[in-house]
This record gives sequence, C-alpha cells and structure tokens, in this order.
Amino acid sequence: MNQVADILQLAFDARQQHVDTVLATVVRTEGSAYRKPGAMMLICEDGRSVGMISGGCLEPHIIKRAFWLTRHGASVQVYQTGDEQKEDLEDELEEKLDNDAVDFAVDLEDELNFGLGCNGKVHVLFERLSSAMPYLDLIQKVRQNGESTTVATLIRSNSSEVTVGTRVHLNASFLDDNKNSQKIPEQTTNLPKPVIDELSAYKVSKRHADYLVLKSPVANDNSSKNAIQTEWLVQRLQPQIRLLVCGAGNDIMPLVTMAKLQDWHVTVIDSRPQYATRQRFPQADAALYVALNDSETLLKLSQNAAVALMSHSLSQDRARLAVLLKNANHCNYIGQLGPRYRTERLIKEISATCADPTALADGINQLHYPIGYKLGGDGPEALALSIIAQISAVVYEQVAVTKELAQPKASYE
Repeated sequence: MNQVADILQLAFDARQQHVDTVLATVVRTEGSAYRKPGAMMLICEDGRSVGMISGGCLEPHIIKRAFWLTRHGASVQVYQTGDEQKEDLEDELEEKLDNDAVDFAVDLEDELNFGLGCNGKVHVLFERLSSAMPYLDLIQKVRQNGESTTVATLIRSNSSEVTVGTRVHLNASFLDDNKNSQKIPEQTTNLPKPVIDELSAYKVSKRHADYLVLKSPVANDNSSKNAIQTEWLVQRLQPQIRLLVCGAGNDIMPLVTMAKLQDWHVTVIDSRPQYATRQRFPQADAALYVALNDSETLLKLSQNAAVALMSHSLSQDRARLAVLLKNANHCNYIGQLGPRYRTERLIKEISATCADPTALADGINQLHYPIGYKLGGDGPEALALSIIAQISAVVYEQVAVTKELAQPKASYE
C-alpha cells in the first residue's frame, strides 16, 4: 500500500484540526486496473488530498464528488475504463448528480465510464473519516507492531438492514505496542451470525485481498430465495517490508531513499558509531551503532526483515554473515555485496570456525550474492535499484525471473 504513511498522517492532522475528510478505497477491480484493492485516497474539504486510486485519470472526478457521494453515508461507486464514448455519458451523469431530486441510492454502475481504453472496472468505497478512522488506526497498529491482521469490508448487500462500509475484524486477538496479546473489540453490527461465521472461516489468498460473495440463510428459513447475499473485500493487512542495511557508507544513501519511496521500514546499522547517525541518514527510520559481537541486537533487527550486507569491510561482513547464515529462516532475504569470490571467501572462513558447518547450508542456499539483479548501469543509484528489485521479487514471491536477470552485476564481479 504505497503512500499509506502520508494518508495516515493527513488523516491524523485532519482529525486534530476538525477538518471534514473522505476516504476513497478501491474495494474491487474487474479486468485491467492501475491500482489493486486496498488502494486509498484521502480528500479533505479544505482542498488537501493524498493517495491515488488510479493512474491519475479518476482522481479529479473523485475529488469533485467525494463529499456529495457521502452526504448520506458510505457508498460504493463503479468506474469503467472501457472504450465507450466518455463525453455523452459524463454529460448525462452530471445532469443526474446536479439534480437534488435524484435518489441517492440510485445505482450509477454502467454510467461512470471514463473511456480510457483499459477495459476494466474499479469499485470505490467512499466514507467520511469518522467511520473510516478505526480502519486507519488498525493499519497504523499493523505498521507499528509488524503483525498482520485480517479485516473484511462490506461492499454490497441485498438487505437494507446491512450497512455498506461495515468492517469486521477477523482475528481473535492482536498484539499491542508492547507485543502483548489484546482482544480486538467487537464491532456493533447487525450482520447475521452465519455471515460472521463464514467470514471468520475464510482464508485469504496470497494476493492478500480477495473479493468474496456470501449467500447466508435467514434464521428459521432455509429458502435460497430469502438468503442474504453480501459482497466483501477481505484483506490481510500486511506490515511494511522491513529492510536492515548492515553498513553505513555513502553508497547506502540511494538505497535508503529508494526503499522509503516504496514505503519500506529502513534501519541502518554499523559498528562505526560515527557512520550510523541520523544526520547521515535522515530518511531512515533508525540509524544505530551495533557492535560486531552484539548478535542479540542483530537477530532482533533482522527478524522477518530483508538484510543487505554492504559494509565494504571483511571483518564486519564476516561477523554479521556468520550470525545470519546460522539463522537463515529468521530473515525474509539475505544479500551480500561484493564479487562472488569475496563472498565465497567469507563463507569458507565462517565454515572453518563453525562447529557444525552443515548448519550453514540453508543460509548459504538462500544467500543472494553478489547482491541485486543485473539491470545495467553503474554507481550507487544503479546498485540500489538492482537491490530493491531483487528484494521485491523475493518478498512478493515473483519467482519467474529470467536467469540472465539473476546473474551478478558486471560492476561487482
């Protein structure tokens, strides 16, 4: 979820300043779509906005209509990006929307066509900040605690008793800021128990955002004719990708910048205290001095993180790599900077001092060296891009990477 940090910050500011705000969220896509379900945009009544739900083509319309569309509560609108003529449909829509007599519940689907040639549909939930804030607070908790959670958002229902935009947390518990298990407060909803039970039993796919249709029988009535049909976006809210960079040289700076553009959580460590400072890495979430013999801190920082070993120091890399190779399943990714022969030398030296060299096997098999993909270019910026690309592919399990792309960068062979 890119731009999430900016959305959360603006939502917090707007709440503190008592500025009315609308959250627009992509809850379903059909065919080709620029953004995936879960993408958000925040629009303030004072003109501020942040986030994107398309490639920029829908946003002007969204900003113009967001407050009107939520004047009676949350609503879901469907935007088509097919090849039909846009102008005639927009003129007809403007006439309907400008007429105060129009029923707010009118189904505008098949009327909002933007003629972009993408041949897709984007379903967008509009809601005021007062109802969306618990959802945004939950996202903030996920980012702070690094623990994922699952939430279901109601898109549509054939029952007028069920409110669009209703959210149900599907986790029995959640970790608080101190890593203590806390019960998620029950939401007050009028959803039938069979609906809650079906949602709770659902397992989200690897996409982490699924469109789900449920048909639940009414109490004491097994007739399918009277069943309640509900449509849901079921999301597995994921924490930020965490990047731990071991080494604080000048060539790390572009990597930190690119990682933060991806909304990753970035920590830079070095055994040289004058290098790992906030002044040198103001964009990083943390810049820390960590002694080479402090394995406990290294393991804590590398938990579920992508680790890039880039110190340009044999002693630093050897000490860090020895710990990480023994705990390879502890990390999501390990990459070592430098030519292949240098890393093989480090592995040989670490194996020679290890009581059981076979304990390093899994770590060696998972180690990416030389770090990054062969994308071409030269210098720290090109290296940073290649590292970001490789980590993204590994973390998101994009295994269909060409053999040539996975070869070492020529500059570091």
